Amino acid sequence: MSDEAVKAQYEAYPYPERKPTDERKRLITGSPSLPVEMDHWLWGGARDWTQPLRILVAGGGTGDALIQLAQLLTDAGRPYDITYLDMSVAARSLAEKRAKVRKLDGITFVTGSLLDAGASGPFDYIDCCGVLHHLEDPQAGFDALAGVLAPDGGMGLMVYAPHGRSGVYPLQAAFGRLFEGLSPEKRLKRAKAVFSALPDGHPFKRNTRVVDHEQGDAGFYDLLLHGRDRHFSISEVQNALAQAELEYAGCPEPVLYDPTPLVGELPEGLSDVEVQQLAEDLRGTFKTHVVYVRAKGAVVPPPFGQADAVPHLRAVAAADLAAHVAKTGGITIDTAGEAFHFDVAREAGPLIAQIDGKRSLSEIGAGVAEFDRLWSAVETALCGSGMMHYSRLFA
Repeated sequence: MSDEAVKAQYEAYPYPERKPTDERKRLITGSPSLPVEMDHWLWGGARDWTQPLRILVAGGGTGDALIQLAQLLTDAGRPYDITYLDMSVAARSLAEKRAKVRKLDGITFVTGSLLDAGASGPFDYIDCCGVLHHLEDPQAGFDALAGVLAPDGGMGLMVYAPHGRSGVYPLQAAFGRLFEGLSPEKRLKRAKAVFSALPDGHPFKRNTRVVDHEQGDAGFYDLLLHGRDRHFSISEVQNALAQAELEYAGCPEPVLYDPTPLVGELPEGLSDVEVQQLAEDLRGTFKTHVVYVRAKGAVVPPPFGQADAVPHLRAVAAADLAAHVAKTGGITIDTAGEAFHFDVAREAGPLIAQIDGKRSLSEIGAGVAEFDRLWSAVETALCGSGMMHYSRLFA
């Protein structure tokens, strides 16, 4: 499929499907590009947020990442300068309307390809989600983004993964052959008719993890009628990063890339990438890979256990989690259809209760003789599952 055909798709069906008026009642959030999560994986939890963050949202679509970043940084009172870039005029229009409803400023809207992003760089942070796997040459996209990244900057990337999208690619191929040359509107109508006749045993119909086709015409088209869509295993992601002189810095839920809960002891001599690939193949559920990356040799590890690190909780109240730990002596976290249990001493409950995004570990652990031991278990559970990050966003 040509660039013009891909563009025609997104002009007809901007993705994801959004209504600007919905911005008055909800904020869509998720990984990557949560400022606290970014700080944790890219800047050692120690970024100076008084300095403006220059951001590129590459292939911004209808604006989810753009709105998330601009709103969360506005709420935190932190300066930013965002460049939104997308080839679809229709998608850009929706993103602009969403920003207008929220009265967000500091945003420059540009229509164009991420391959031409060099005209606006360098950037401290680049968000690129759901785009690289739709390029004619995905590696050219990785390379182009690497070329506009500031030396101390980082990226949050998302590409499709194979196993969790079982059944998608045979349908894309079949629909491509059946409806070649038709307008996007006719392709959609014909595909929906054929889809309704598929047998219940089709791998796609047995895949309960993929639901985009149930979320409007844009979701159906992007999932099953896209003419240029390839998937990446985690090994292929890592290879593409290496070719672009980029380096993996972390991911939202590291526990998912650890196969040891499934197999116990691993064979000796496996590389980190081979371990991650084992986890992907054994779990078989990954629909996407979401990764944070920096320039090769520039990765800064999270500040685990460091006295001046400031922890933040995600999606749970500190008081509730503290009470649960104090009562049960553990945390069970359900993610991606799998339950992970972590032993956390009851004595850690009062420490968890103090997490407010402002207190440092030295303040939380003041006067606690066994703080290091207790906190290590908290970090393993909460940072590994993406429920806790270190950042000075509010400090």
